[in-house]
Amino acid sequence: MGGALLLTRSDVAALLDLDTCISAVEAAFRLHGAGEAHTGVLGVHVPGGGFHTKAGTLHLARHYFAVKTNANFPDNPSRGLPTIQGVLFLADADVGTPLAIMDSMEITTLRTGAATAVAAKYLAREDARSVGLIGCGNQGWVQLRALCRVRPINAAHVYDRDHGRATELARVLASELGLTIEVATSPAAAARNRDIVVTCTSARQPILDVGDVAPGTFVAAVGADNPEKQEIAPALLAASRVVVDVLDQAATMGDLHHAIAAGVMTTGGIIELGQIVAGLASPPTPPATGRVTVFDSTGMALQDVAAAAAVYERAQASGRGTPVQLAG
Repeated sequence: MGGALLLTRSDVAALLDLDTCISAVEAAFRLHGAGEAHTGVLGVHVPGGGFHTKAGTLHLARHYFAVKTNANFPDNPSRGLPTIQGVLFLADADVGTPLAIMDSMEITTLRTGAATAVAAKYLAREDARSVGLIGCGNQGWVQLRALCRVRPINAAHVYDRDHGRATELARVLASELGLTIEVATSPAAAARNRDIVVTCTSARQPILDVGDVAPGTFVAAVGADNPEKQEIAPALLAASRVVVDVLDQAATMGDLHHAIAAGVMTTGGIIELGQIVAGLASPPTPPATGRVTVFDSTGMALQDVAAAAAVYERAQASGRGTPVQLAG
């Protein structure tokens, strides 16, 4: 089959499952921590939203390059449109040959949840059983499913500004995952006394502060993927052990960015998750007691490369996708 493969969202969904994505993302973090990968990001803001482009290379079954451009418009659901829309381009990084062009929505959703699962595997208590989930859009569903892959979760408290979304998530996932799920009345109520807390919102002001999260909790802060967004108060971040996906990104567009701007933190001593996964750095002090551990997840391009490579290899093996001759 010649030419690059054109893969729609339904193609990607059929070819990439959450467990495969978690394994692929863990491998990407390991290679990144070992210094065997390259990544970069570009953001362009427009009224009501913005575009961000993330690119990177990974040596997997072959040397892959991928670049993803996503549009993110938080008010789109009220227009009947997805919040995130975009496209991903995959190429051979040794000779530049285009390999695939695919919808990025499914990859973005799954790899973001997968990153939280990998972080929880290395940073959360092994006996963590309860989750506070703040944000019940598409990402919230994947986050809870992903956490159940790596920790023995049996209960969750969920919150969303749209009570109906929270109620629907609780109804469906309680049955699917075998959990007890309650709908909380506020972010703080969802987070209080939980073993793991996930924030996956489009908030531009902190939704969690000191006192909202119990000592020893693992917090995955997922929503701040541009400099305008913020979920974790600087005081809470400064009082926590902080691990990031990519330090340069987190310092310019994550919750860490806001803590630095507030003058309560610097980048000194901050560990990247990849260093821990690669065995080159120890996790922060075991979180059985004491301070909160926060994973500042800004979205690493290598997660996209790894997930896209898995999709492409499965598409080749199954004959799925439409070949297109871009040079024709």
